[in-house]
Amino acid sequence: MATVVDAASFQFVPPPQLAWAQRILIKPYASTGLPYPVSTSPWLISAIINGVRKVTDAEVLIADGSPSGDSMYPAFDNLHYQFNRSLLLDVKDSIFLEMENPLLEFFASGTFHVPNLVLRSDFLISVAPYHVRSGSGRFSIANLLGLLPLNSKRTGGTPEYQGLKGLELERVLADLYFTLPFDMGIVEARQRWEYGDDPATGQATEFGKILVGDPFEVDVLAARLYGTMPEHLNLIEQGKRILDHA
Repeated sequence: MATVVDAASFQFVPPPQLAWAQRILIKPYASTGLPYPVSTSPWLISAIINGVRKVTDAEVLIADGSPSGDSMYPAFDNLHYQFNRSLLLDVKDSIFLEMENPLLEFFASGTFHVPNLVLRSDFLISVAPYHVRSGSGRFSIANLLGLLPLNSKRTGGTPEYQGLKGLELERVLADLYFTLPFDMGIVEARQRWEYGDDPATGQATEFGKILVGDPFEVDVLAARLYGTMPEHLNLIEQGKRILDHA
């Protein structure tokens, strides 16, 4: 289920199962270090943490990784990510473990290397801005790319996500949804940010909403509000039907 809330009155209401969590992972989109609407705002993360603290004293981890391989901590500083009783982590400092895709007929990859902080957390939340890249939505599921390891940086080269070279991104995102067991997606749609290849250069449109719920259902709702369904969401729907009949 996914719900739309007016951003001006948003308060994070924890689902019942969150009260039993001992460790909660929040995955923002923060790698650019640029303020909202490019990155997830500190305001929204604070609202989530405040809601969490009403039901549990669980450890809260906030983690992201940079596609350039650079340290995330300067980006966290630029975004004023300073939250009480929480820990900021750079994904590249994690131990990565291989996880199998539950889809026997996968779309792009049968396995992914996943940071151990994902596997050691009891409740996983992806918190993404409302991005539209070249006409295609990039919401809470696309935000999971930042958790993947990078290949070693070569001189003059651009780092790549490990094991994904040459694979179609939309198909990778579909497989990533099934392999990474995120419990909740939140899309910060106070503004819609539309851009081409560079997320730092785009155009903002006022929207005034926050979308909360199951990651797939949240992303489908976000896509419908824009009017175009990204291909990875269509593929996920196919994968769900396959699992339902397995």
